[in-house]
Amino acid sequence: MSKVIRIGTRDSELALWQAHTVQKKLNDLGYKTEIVAVKSTGDIILDKPLYELGITGIFTKTLDVAMLAGQVDIAVHSMKDVPTALPQGIVQAAVLERANTLDILVHKGSTSFLEAEGTIATGSLRRTAQWLNKYPQHKVVDLRGNVNTRMQKLNDSDWNGAIFAAAGLERINIKPDTFTNLDWMIPAPAQGAMVVVAMEDDHYTLDALAQLNHIETEITTAIERQFLRTLEGGCTAPIGAIAKYNEHDDTLSFTGCLCSLDGSQKFEVHKQVPIEEWKKLGFHCAKEILENGGAELMAQLKDQLKK
Repeated sequence: MSKVIRIGTRDSELALWQAHTVQKKLNDLGYKTEIVAVKSTGDIILDKPLYELGITGIFTKTLDVAMLAGQVDIAVHSMKDVPTALPQGIVQAAVLERANTLDILVHKGSTSFLEAEGTIATGSLRRTAQWLNKYPQHKVVDLRGNVNTRMQKLNDSDWNGAIFAAAGLERINIKPDTFTNLDWMIPAPAQGAMVVVAMEDDHYTLDALAQLNHIETEITTAIERQFLRTLEGGCTAPIGAIAKYNEHDDTLSFTGCLCSLDGSQKFEVHKQVPIEEWKKLGFHCAKEILENGGAELMAQLKDQLKK
């Protein structure tokens, strides 16, 4: 059997870059493909914070619908945008090798404001909370849109800087010289990774995509997403997680955090375990946070985010 694999994607420059990357990999393996671009609700509604839109899956729902309707065969996503529970009938088919996991601060040539008052822009609850935890004297304003739109809004504003995922700017080659690596900020679960999803009964496409899977990235992102799923229980919260494989001693190290919206509270967990113990690592780390005060904070966050 042979068919053209239709690749669904959002129509932003970054999303198209990701889709074309997957397309080239499939073409190099001898598969026929075509790109089908669609606009997501998250790209259209730019005047509301993401959490007010019911953030879970806001960038992936449109493609899920297109796939379930048989209009596309696969969808390519930034993995951090994908809900931990996929719609019935859709499965994770491949995780590509991870890029840069760091958040960066794009500024306007000077970072002297860091020790004084300043205004930073981001649309992320996680980045806002961690920034305010470190710089409580700063103001954080909401910033929405695709990476190009957000970069333009920063240039047109009087803000001191804005926070971006390094990987997104690097992939489409718009990372400026005026940036600082935020190596103290714990990234979003699965940040820097791309995931491809497909229909669970489409064996031809699943076999094709299995050849693109990067096992180390698959394992580390699975740990981070398990941590997220165990903590949040369907609520959007300021949660960071990063798992890393240490080749020299065959271990995994994990760092995760849960913050209050204003950054005044921060629960953090660090673990290093043998690679064999990866399957429950995210779960155990989340339970440790929940048992040490995180459960009360999650209850508060659920109330705050409902309002």
